[in-house]
Amino acid sequence: MKGFEITREGIKILDEEAARKALDNLVYEAVFTEDKKLKERQLTLVKEIAKALGAIPASIFELYKAMAQNFLGFTVPAINIRGLTYDFARTVFRVAIAQNVGAVIFEIARSEMGYTKQRPLEYASVVTAAAAREGYTGPVFIQGDHFQFNRKAFFAAPEKEKQNIIKLIDEALEAEFYQIDIDASTLVVLDKPTLREQQHYNSLLTAEMTDYIREHQPEGITVTVGGEIGEIGGKNSTPEELRAFMEEYLFHLKRKPGISKISVQTGTAHGGVVLPDGSVAKVAVDFDTLKKLSEIARQEFGLAGAVQHGASTLPDEMFHLFPEVRCCEIHLATGFQNLIYDHPALPEEFRQKIYTYLKENFKNEWKEGMTEAQFIYKVRKRGFGPFKKEWWNLDPKIKKEIMATLAEKLTFLFEKLKVTATKEVVSQHVKPTLVNKPL
Repeated sequence: MKGFEITREGIKILDEEAARKALDNLVYEAVFTEDKKLKERQLTLVKEIAKALGAIPASIFELYKAMAQNFLGFTVPAINIRGLTYDFARTVFRVAIAQNVGAVIFEIARSEMGYTKQRPLEYASVVTAAAAREGYTGPVFIQGDHFQFNRKAFFAAPEKEKQNIIKLIDEALEAEFYQIDIDASTLVVLDKPTLREQQHYNSLLTAEMTDYIREHQPEGITVTVGGEIGEIGGKNSTPEELRAFMEEYLFHLKRKPGISKISVQTGTAHGGVVLPDGSVAKVAVDFDTLKKLSEIARQEFGLAGAVQHGASTLPDEMFHLFPEVRCCEIHLATGFQNLIYDHPALPEEFRQKIYTYLKENFKNEWKEGMTEAQFIYKVRKRGFGPFKKEWWNLDPKIKKEIMATLAEKLTFLFEKLKVTATKEVVSQHVKPTLVNKPL
């Protein structure tokens, strides 16, 4: 018994347990169906079943609005899942249920959609299905991370690159991504005389994309929009840059509300800084800057606070500091990727198969002076897409061991970021709006 039926009104659940179990095969079939139209129908069906079981895509906007008025004491983790997505997301929800966590975001960046071969509809469907499979009910927060403007493409053909981002926004909204981070920080022009002039294109394009989102978001839903002032991995952001960006942004913004949060640079780099032996260097995060920028964002501009990127490879002893400095959101990606690739349960033959492929296909990224360990560390994120089916088809015993280690890490992070026991506060502020999609 599959536990559900399709009616004119949508999905009708006949047996919850049977419907949840049916998701395992339905998700797999949908992800690996090659026919594009059939794949879309199957993924939509998966998401609609998950929604009927109570896992509903939602916007965290109202929670962040409350956080802007009075910091709620926790930093929301935003997790990028690059591989083993269904198993990984199930693990996140399993830990969330055990710790009564409601404040957690699942995200995927523009670049990740390419190299992991996960378009927005697939990502949203797999994540919501994972929630339903574990019996998680309530809002599921799905985010488009780094909807980033390509600097070279923009200055060569501004309208064309703008349309590329708009097309991605359309795709994300249709897939029920109700968090979107616009990253036009790549368009900052540092040789301009004033900070507002330097931030002009960043502010203008972020404002235009915010307006576009407001015009196209579903009725009854206020999408949570984020902006960014510092290219992650560059120099640390300053209060003056934050104010210049926001003043210019608000000048150009036509449709309110504006952004809810602002990503800043405080000393980290995406993926961490890798040493010649392949290990990750310890990084000194400027927590004073992060605290100051969060205060300015909250007190002067009514935002939830500052967002920390590139944090998953930081030392464990740092994570408790993020809620202490009132950072509203923290992005976590590469640390989980490292845990998966380096896990002793992962067959060495499979690992080396991926590494051989990377060495053959990404030679142009092996820069002079870079050791093999540094090269592999830099490019192994690209091993998830081409081998997606093999990752999914790993022996269940192997995946169970990997997921057990991921669960330990998630438990630790949720405790340090103080998002345990946040289910109630989330339900107080966030009332998911059900948007039925035609099957």
